[in-house]
Amino acid sequence: MTRATRVRALLALAILALSTFLALTQPVRLGLDLRGGTRLVLETRDSPTAEADREATDRTLEVLRRRVDALGVSEPHLARAGEHRIVVELPGLDDPDEAAEVLGRTAQLTIHPVLGTAPGSPSAPAGPGGRDSVLPDDSGTPLRLGPAALTGAEVQRAEAEFDAQDGSGWSVGLSLHGTGERAWARLTGTAACAAPHDPARRAAIVLDREIISSPRVETSVACGVGITGGTTRITGGFDQRTAQELALLINGGALPVPVDLVEQRAVGPTLGALAITSSAQAALIGIALTAVFLTVVYRLLGGLATLALACYALISYAALLALGATLTLPGLAGFVLAIGMAVDANVLVFERAREEYAAGPDARPRTLRSALAAGFRNAFSAIADSNVTTLLAAVLLFFFASGPVRGFGVTLCIGVAASMVSALLVTRVLAECAVALGPVRRRPRLTGLAGPGRVRSWLSRRRPDLMRHRRRWLALSGVALLLATSGIAVRGLEYGVEFTGGRMVEYTTTRPVDAERARAALGTAGLDRAQVTTSGERTLTVRTERLSPGELATAGRVVDELGGGARKVRDELIGPSLGDELRRGALLALGLALAAQLAYLAVRFRWTFALSAVVAMAHDVLVLVGVFAWLGKPVDGVFLAALLTVVGYSVNDSVVVFDRVRELRAAAGGTPFPELANTAVLQTVPRTVNTGMGAVFVLAALAALGGEALTDFALALLIGIAVGTYSSVCTATPLAVVLERRGGTASGGPARRAPHRHGGRRERRDSGARV
Repeated sequence: MTRATRVRALLALAILALSTFLALTQPVRLGLDLRGGTRLVLETRDSPTAEADREATDRTLEVLRRRVDALGVSEPHLARAGEHRIVVELPGLDDPDEAAEVLGRTAQLTIHPVLGTAPGSPSAPAGPGGRDSVLPDDSGTPLRLGPAALTGAEVQRAEAEFDAQDGSGWSVGLSLHGTGERAWARLTGTAACAAPHDPARRAAIVLDREIISSPRVETSVACGVGITGGTTRITGGFDQRTAQELALLINGGALPVPVDLVEQRAVGPTLGALAITSSAQAALIGIALTAVFLTVVYRLLGGLATLALACYALISYAALLALGATLTLPGLAGFVLAIGMAVDANVLVFERAREEYAAGPDARPRTLRSALAAGFRNAFSAIADSNVTTLLAAVLLFFFASGPVRGFGVTLCIGVAASMVSALLVTRVLAECAVALGPVRRRPRLTGLAGPGRVRSWLSRRRPDLMRHRRRWLALSGVALLLATSGIAVRGLEYGVEFTGGRMVEYTTTRPVDAERARAALGTAGLDRAQVTTSGERTLTVRTERLSPGELATAGRVVDELGGGARKVRDELIGPSLGDELRRGALLALGLALAAQLAYLAVRFRWTFALSAVVAMAHDVLVLVGVFAWLGKPVDGVFLAALLTVVGYSVNDSVVVFDRVRELRAAAGGTPFPELANTAVLQTVPRTVNTGMGAVFVLAALAALGGEALTDFALALLIGIAVGTYSSVCTATPLAVVLERRGGTASGGPARRAPHRHGGRRERRDSGARV
């Protein structure tokens, strides 16, 4: 074992030891879509008396925190998002409407003297020192109120009480402090001077511009003295729930500014548990199939790569824990997907090592060790470029997606970094130790590097000239693009509630329910604008622009009757303004992805290569969107995650081909460019096929076992991988040939190129084996 190998081995062991320690000692933080609960996004807005600036939003956050504490939810999470938004996560709370009602009310509690009854329409209650106002009491009688004598800020504590002795039932007891105690004594002392049945003998307690109670001061209270001692009681026909809710609001304090509910998501715990189980099963099956595939293709080194993939999963999981990231449902899918995509770096190295072994110096085979070292060295450029393009898509997803989908961006970023460590460190140490063994040196075919492989052997015999028919390939790509985009024009896009705004509720039923029958029954019940879809045998989704709590109860009752019993497992509400914002953000993310990839590729390659790769990527995006339009599949945040992943994968494939073109061009200066491009495609096809197969195994398992939430995600990526593999060969490369010919550089270019530096030495890169 060389010194460099020993250093890499020690570093790999240290990383794996730290990862194991974190995995065993740190709990994973699950998102609400996996452990169940409610997620609310509230947006502050200006009021007539206060501006919703950053300071007001921070004060609102503290008031909401006290209200959440009063709800008794374990491990709640509240945070400000931007200048005007507050994210509230309530694990285990499955009634989002009740939470929104309690948290969103401004709770402006004021107590006013009643000046008498008055005809006319109600007006806003006056604050301290303000004008009189008119509000109806609980019987509908309009009362003329004087300026507020005291506010909720002067209430020390409120508590729901039940008094069975005097028959008053539930009430709310108030403990006043400071100026509130004296103000209450003055108010009740003045009211006690009025006649027993005079409205002026009452005090009006107003919450959010509504008289919730107008108790009459008892005759035992002395005129001019009032109720002293700093305690009083609010009555008004409360039941236990309303009394406790009022006490909670008063104790929580008044919100400095009003808030609007712009997003609401609720997931039942059983749905999250099912997603975790199904994703774990998909990961195990996908990894097992990938392991078998790698072992069959690369033999001993394939088995070692499988072991490195297991290490990759451990490192990724530990990084997730170390960063304190929240694992969401899309993030879990991204974690599973990244395992399949991590195969790419191993395949790039092994395929390059095969080439190096078959075409060593002076056409004599290299040793296994030197071929493997050259494979790692010469594949690094393609690995780095392909990972950077994927990382660009993941970063954009993190900044422009919302809610749980951002977790996918985090997971993908972690996966990119972990795959580099896994392939360039763990796999390299295992492989170098293996090829140094005597039995392996004597039987080089055990490693899988001594043979060209079936795909490469078939190409060597056939030697197809793909670039000869480059215009036909481009025409075929144009036809595919036309067919796909016609779906967008004919069928339109089925935007999810995340992009349109509205409410979506998902139920599981005891027996199958026909969508048309459910739609008719909901229409009869007054929900004639509801859209109903089914997935599987016992899952029914109701979607509408607006659904009040009463309408939600009606929908639940209808579905329960039709399905012989129903359970609500998901509830999402997106405000129309937020839906527009998310849709704009998605389009912006996609546009920035195209621009960022173009800029990066233009720096790393010729502008013709960059433009060809980006055109092929746009082709893949439009084809995928068009297929989803034809299939009537929803375009939502999870689809955005899949779409940006396809962007990274598409550019990844093109980068590998163009990296080989660049290398061949430096080594064979006078060769016509179409011939160079064709050779590069043929040399990289084995990598493209084997990498694609590794991802397909995982995605197929995810599509079959991941449940409805992940099936569309896996389907989009399967389509994207198929289209991306095709476009890198039949769209990007032919287009690059056309652009190079029109640019007057049809030949291979200059015969010499500045040598690359590796490890402080200058050496020329091998052009690789000729197919």
